Amino acid sequence: MTTSVLSVRVSDEERSLLEAASEQANTNLSDFIRRKALEAAEIEFLETRVVTIPAKKWEAFEAWAHGPAQSIDALAKLSRTAPKWQK
Repeated sequence: MTTSVLSVRVSDEERSLLEAASEQANTNLSDFIRRKALEAAEIEFLETRVVTIPAKKWEAFEAWAHGPAQSIDALAKLSRTAPKWQK
């Protein structure tokens, strides 16, 4: 795997906080920042609420949206499963 250096400027206060958090997570500062930045990037993508549908596919989308509801077994099973934090 090829890696590259990403430089980020932080204040002394911010660095102290990041160092303390990385120590608490039992990891080094670089790994902590990389992991948390990647988590934040994934969340940013997952929370995107804008969906773009190309014009040439709009009619197919409308046909699907106005069609009959479909039951998906895996989703039905998932809806009956309690979240891990409630177990």
